[in-house]
Amino acid sequence: MFDTLTDRLDGVFSKLRRRGKLHPKQVDNALGEIRVALLEADVAVEVADDLLARVRERAVSEEVLRSLTPAQQVVKIMDEELTVTLGGEHHPFVLSGATPAVVMLAGVQGSGKTTAAAKLAKHLRSKGKRPLLIGADLERPAAVEQLRTLGREVGVPVWSEGRDPIRVAKNGVAEAKRTGADVVIIDTAGRLHVDPEMMKQARKIKDVTRPVHVVMACDAMTGQDAVVQARAFMDEVDTTGFILTKLDGDARGGAALSMTAVTGRPIFFAGTGEKLDDLEPFHPDRMAGRILGMGDVLTLVEKAQDTIDQEQAAAAAEQMLKGQFTLEDFLEQLRQMRKLGPLQDLLKMLPGVPGGKNALKDVADAVDEGDLRRTEAMILSMTPEERRDPAMISGSRRLRIANGSGMTTADVNQLLKDFEGARKMMRTMLGGGKRLPGAVKVPGLKR
Repeated sequence: MFDTLTDRLDGVFSKLRRRGKLHPKQVDNALGEIRVALLEADVAVEVADDLLARVRERAVSEEVLRSLTPAQQVVKIMDEELTVTLGGEHHPFVLSGATPAVVMLAGVQGSGKTTAAAKLAKHLRSKGKRPLLIGADLERPAAVEQLRTLGREVGVPVWSEGRDPIRVAKNGVAEAKRTGADVVIIDTAGRLHVDPEMMKQARKIKDVTRPVHVVMACDAMTGQDAVVQARAFMDEVDTTGFILTKLDGDARGGAALSMTAVTGRPIFFAGTGEKLDDLEPFHPDRMAGRILGMGDVLTLVEKAQDTIDQEQAAAAAEQMLKGQFTLEDFLEQLRQMRKLGPLQDLLKMLPGVPGGKNALKDVADAVDEGDLRRTEAMILSMTPEERRDPAMISGSRRLRIANGSGMTTADVNQLLKDFEGARKMMRTMLGGGKRLPGAVKVPGLKR
């Protein structure tokens, strides 16, 4: 989402690094370019100006200008102040008080609110909660049916009985008490922030259900208008925080950078994809790192811990230590890696890999999702015995594997050659050898 902004900021900071010592005028010129980049990203004007005023005050200090690495100091200051703009410290989504804890989800039409409700339910279920979804959106055709479908996918029950959304919400909370659910997520009707009747309905639902949180689903692609929407919801229903949806879209990022600074309310979660697993707790410092091309290793580690089967990973590591790593093990690791999501998105979380598309082009060319799928197809076309002992794969077997996977015998030969080279490298490393085989290629990646 922040590709364009990240590219622009990286260009500005690259110029500063080439200058060595800095003068206040050079800092001002750089901040002027950053301001243009922020406004082009649809950041609210007052937010951009406040951020850059704080950065300038610190960046033109004697301590920075006289340091040995002034440009790096400016980047550090920008990182810290951007973190403040995004909300400062991480605000965990705490559900306290009466049981069931009620979460009311609100938002404008088309903000992805219903999907966000299901994602939140799945997230809370993974944390040991017993959620119940309430379909109180009776305005949009098929909204309740959509919620029921999503509820089945995430394994969470959905309640929606009646024609009055206020009674549906109230009776849904009673149903949660009866069935032992400890969290209720109410999906309310999408509304325009200029619609007084719908806002009145939202206030009534809040009054009868007494939610712990009133969370606004905010479309990251709406830019500065998201700030107008957020202020309206703050005035009407006193929003406690936000879920930023569609963060993976081709948007400029203004909503993410403006929301908390304008309302004083935190962003609890960010929707990072279309899958129901694609919901991340929002960490301002990590998001600032992504925007500035510094990566986000902590989120990557957490994602791996939540996604990868730890027992299988440990078993694979043990196989490597014994020098018994097979194509069967490699196939399992390939599948585990693909569960983490698109490789380009993972690479953006690594330090020193800027988020811009152009900067990642060479890496993307080397790490091709299509290559990984073709490698998987070839391995699946092998028998279990062939995967465990690739040495037994003769010419006729290679032809059969190629035909079965829609590839050529040359592709199968290359896979086996690369796999054997990688296995030799592992043996050398684990055996304490001093010399590694030259030009070892990981199977599934381009040369």
